[in-house]
Amino acid sequence: MSKVPKQLSNKELALFFDQFAMTLDAGLTHMDGINIMMEDAASAEGKKILEVIMESLHEGKLLFQAFQVSGVFPKYALDMIEIGERSGKLDEVTHSLAAYYEREDNIAQGIKSAVTYPVMIIFMMFIVILVLVIKVLPVFNQVYNQLGSSMSGFSKGLLDFGTTISRYSLLFIGILLLLVILYFVFSKTVKGRRLFAKFLSRFPLSRGFYEKIAAGRFASSMALTMNTNLGPDESLAMVEKAIDNDFVEKKIAVCRERIRQGASFSESIVESRIFNNLYSRMISVGGKSGSIDKALEKISKNYESEIDDKISNIISIIEPSLVIVFSVIVCLILLSVMMPLMSIMSTIG
Repeated sequence: MSKVPKQLSNKELALFFDQFAMTLDAGLTHMDGINIMMEDAASAEGKKILEVIMESLHEGKLLFQAFQVSGVFPKYALDMIEIGERSGKLDEVTHSLAAYYEREDNIAQGIKSAVTYPVMIIFMMFIVILVLVIKVLPVFNQVYNQLGSSMSGFSKGLLDFGTTISRYSLLFIGILLLLVILYFVFSKTVKGRRLFAKFLSRFPLSRGFYEKIAAGRFASSMALTMNTNLGPDESLAMVEKAIDNDFVEKKIAVCRERIRQGASFSESIVESRIFNNLYSRMISVGGKSGSIDKALEKISKNYESEIDDKISNIISIIEPSLVIVFSVIVCLILLSVMMPLMSIMSTIG
C-alpha cells in the first residue's frame, strides 16, 4: 500500500471535512461517506488518498487510524477525529474541523496579502541602503579626500561596512542562499513547520499568542467531549494530545492530577489556570449550572476573536513601522554625509 506523503493544505482540509460532514449529516456511515467521496473525487491524487483510507477501513482500522495511514492529515485533525469517534460526536467534529481549517486558510491568506507589501518595502529599502553604502558613500569619501578631509563617526562606520560587504560579497550571497533554503525547509515541509511552530510557542514575544491558540483548541475540543460516556480524566487525556503546546499541556497535567485527587472538573480547570480569570469564572458558573459545554464553546469563540484581532493589530502596525524605520535610516545616512560636506563647502566659500 503506497502512502501519499504531501500533506493537504488548509483549503483542501476545509473542503474535505466539509464534504465528509455533509455525508454524515445525510445519515450515512463514515465508510459510505468515504466511498461516495471517492466516486466523486475530481483529481487522481484525491482519489488515491480516499482509496488508501478505504483500504485501511476494510482492514478493520478505526477512522482516525485510516486517516493517519494516508499520511496527508495533520496531527490536530487526527486527534480531533479520534475524539469524535470515541465521544460519538464525529459529525460535530467534522463540522468543527471544516470551520477550523477554513478559518486557518483565511487567516493565512490575510496575512499573506497584508505582508506582501511590507516585504516589498523591506526589499526595496534594503537595496537602496546597500546602494548608498556600497556605491554612493565611496564617491563622497573621494570628494572628502580631495578636499583634504575624511569621513568620521557614523558615516565612516557605514563606509567600512560597505567595504566589508563588497570584499566578502560571495560569503554574504552564500548566507543569503542558506537563509532562503532554511525558509523553504521550514515553510514547505511538515517537520519544518512543526519545529518552527514549536520555536514560536516558546519564544517570549510570540508565546502568549500561541498559548491563546492552544487554550482555544482546548476549549473547543473539551466542549465536544462533554455529555458523553467519557470520564473527565479520559477526556483530558485525549484533548491533551491535540494541543501541541508545552505550557498548556503542563496545566492540563495539573488539572488531571486535581481530578484524581477528587476535585470536580470545573474546580480543576479553574485551579490549573488554563484560562484567564474571566473565562475561569465562566467555567465555574457553567459547572454549577450544568452548562459547562456551552461555556467552553463560548470561550472557544472568544479566543478565535481575540486571535483574529491580535493578528489584525500586528499587521496594521508592521507596515507604517517599517516605512518609518527605513526612512530614518536613509535620512541618517544622507545627513551623516551631507552635513559635514556642507560645512566644508561653507568654510571654503
